[in-house]
Amino acid sequence: MSEEKQAAAKERVYSEAEITERLQKELPKWWYENGWIRRKYKTYSWKSTLMVINTVGHLAEAAWHHPDIAASYAWVEVKLQNHAAKGITDKDFELARKIESVVGWQPGKEGGALEGTPSTDQRFAYIKYD
Repeated sequence: MSEEKQAAAKERVYSEAEITERLQKELPKWWYENGWIRRKYKTYSWKSTLMVINTVGHLAEAAWHHPDIAASYAWVEVKLQNHAAKGITDKDFELARKIESVVGWQPGKEGGALEGTPSTDQRFAYIKYD
């Protein structure tokens, strides 16, 4: 058995009820559907959409976990599932939390020098925070 398959065999795969409960507690903007945990981010433009895709790609590659991504002009949908384990594992929840914290970061709410993109000028609008 390959190293990858051995590692996957050791990972706990969560039941649908456990997934739903964890999402409600830890990631309320994510949902479970057809074997995947999912989140849809609304953006203002194609430029913003690409920025979200690249951010998710960077985080996923660094985590050695690869989501499915669907996108259009003003939205990105991220789908996570541990392919090797054939289900949802801690790896999916951990990456979802990291994606949520980075993509959902709102610097203007923290105060300080990082004020965020101007909300009054749509040319610079980034993500529609929910």
